[in-house]
Amino acid sequence: MEYLLHLAKDKQLKKLIEGHQPLTVERRKDVLFYLIASIMSQQLSTKVADSIKNKFLALYDGRIPLPQEILDTPAETLRSIGLSNAKVSYVFNVARFALEKGLDSDVLHEMDNEEVIGYLTAIKGVGRWTAEMLLMFALGREDVFAIDDWGVQNAMLNIYQLDRTDKKAFREALLTISQKWSPYRTYACMHLWRWKDNSPLVAAAAKKAAAKKPTPPKKSAATKKSVTAKSTTRAKSPATAKSAARKPAAAKPTPKKPTPTKSAKATPKKSPKPSPQKTAKPTSKKTAKPTPEKSTKPTPEKSTKPTPEKSTKPTPKKNSSKI
Repeated sequence: MEYLLHLAKDKQLKKLIEGHQPLTVERRKDVLFYLIASIMSQQLSTKVADSIKNKFLALYDGRIPLPQEILDTPAETLRSIGLSNAKVSYVFNVARFALEKGLDSDVLHEMDNEEVIGYLTAIKGVGRWTAEMLLMFALGREDVFAIDDWGVQNAMLNIYQLDRTDKKAFREALLTISQKWSPYRTYACMHLWRWKDNSPLVAAAAKKAAAKKPTPPKKSAATKKSVTAKSTTRAKSPATAKSAARKPAAAKPTPKKPTPTKSAKATPKKSPKPSPQKTAKPTSKKTAKPTPEKSTKPTPEKSTKPTPEKSTKPTPKKNSSKI
């Protein structure tokens, strides 16, 4: 088809078109029902919207009702098929407009796109988007760009790497890109919708790829093992530190040498008790951190206040001189 050759000039859009069957738009005569169905399906999933449409037609024995028949239908009946109060009033507005001004497809076909939009948006509850959908799928217009459609915006946002932060600039970018598609912008929108419907598959693949990306941290897992190995060695080191701290305590002859210098009376009685504690203190500070915590618990300082302070600090200096 001609529109395929024209849209293929856009490299990004060409990727969406390739490998797909060409799309078509057709003219319909049931403009009234299409407009009502568009209102009923607003902000609903396709499944729910189709269910409500079928229930609506079932109220009139499966046929499209006349405007007066719709107006004669109680509001409670329309609410019972799943319509909100607002949508019920909009349906009545469309039926009343059809009676008073008319919604004849032949008359609408004589208008251009903007004239049709202006004519239909006079109905309370019918916005520009609803009128654009009617232009595409009821009047068969081939050059309609639904700029306010969320699906079209999201598709173009991803395909053309646009930024939505500045809404005005984003809107201008959409219009600029769509100008290249004219006079087949309706088909471009249809291909964008079809891409969006298939986009969850792409998103799922992207999620899988994102899930696979964290696999390189397996190296970090190896490093974690090394870290854990280090932590285990560190955990073992306190024990070795304790053993190292205990070894000098076992070698008690060192404190016995300085003790006879000052007082022989105090040394035989008190030297064996404080000596491991005094010697353990300097070694614990240098060799291992956890030893001071255990040495401070029994509070040996209180029991030997006079002797440990004087004997530990000065004795190594005086002994070295005397010896």
